[in-house]
Amino acid sequence: MRTGKEGSSLLSLLPGRPPNERTPMRALLFDCDGVLADTERDGHRVAFNHAFTDAGLTDHWSVDHYGSLLDTGGGRHRLRRHFGPELPEPVIADLHQRKTDHFIALVARGAVPLRPGVERLVDEALAAGLDIGVCSTSEERSVRAVVAGLGPARAQRIHIFAGDQVARRKPDPAIYRLALSSLGLDPDQALAIEDSAIGLAAARAAGLQCLVTRATYSRHERFPGAARVVDSLEDIRLADCRALLTDQRR
Repeated sequence: MRTGKEGSSLLSLLPGRPPNERTPMRALLFDCDGVLADTERDGHRVAFNHAFTDAGLTDHWSVDHYGSLLDTGGGRHRLRRHFGPELPEPVIADLHQRKTDHFIALVARGAVPLRPGVERLVDEALAAGLDIGVCSTSEERSVRAVVAGLGPARAQRIHIFAGDQVARRKPDPAIYRLALSSLGLDPDQALAIEDSAIGLAAARAAGLQCLVTRATYSRHERFPGAARVVDSLEDIRLADCRALLTDQRR
């Protein structure tokens, strides 16, 4: 049997080869809101309230009320759920645009810092040659604002997959399927990192294993099917992520 580059490739397909050698981890796929930064309570919620004020509305989303809306993926969909069918679509679109502008300004002012452990885990993955994707229901401008907090050297190497690039939001798996297709990955070559039950459902429906890091609004959610659930990424290393994929293949 040949043992050059082509031969090595053939060896990797032999049935007796350990699963983690047949399909090594090639990517980490992070959610944005709640994973990279705990953005919902002090970022998106505050930005929505500023948008309501700008538009002359008296609506105000409290911490608890906003939390009750989070099982609906995507800001426009939350607006529609809150206001019902009476509010015209152009008004919904305008409110969401205003909200996004306010959110980006809040991020720029440091109101929603990165969560502990995120920078180190991203650095480890990039140093190992892995792809990094961010898969979010938020629109691309908002996601890029958060990713920019990682610094330009990291941000330019991160692939962004945002809610305005797919027709259906989480818990639908469309955003993860887009990421897998765009990066040329099989589901067992990547680990998703999520913070919510709907995010976990989206990842699992795409065939991905998923590490869950609880965030402010998901502290009391249940996560059946998660590969592991932690309170933060502070103690998670790349080796732990690799081990989760290896363990699930056995």
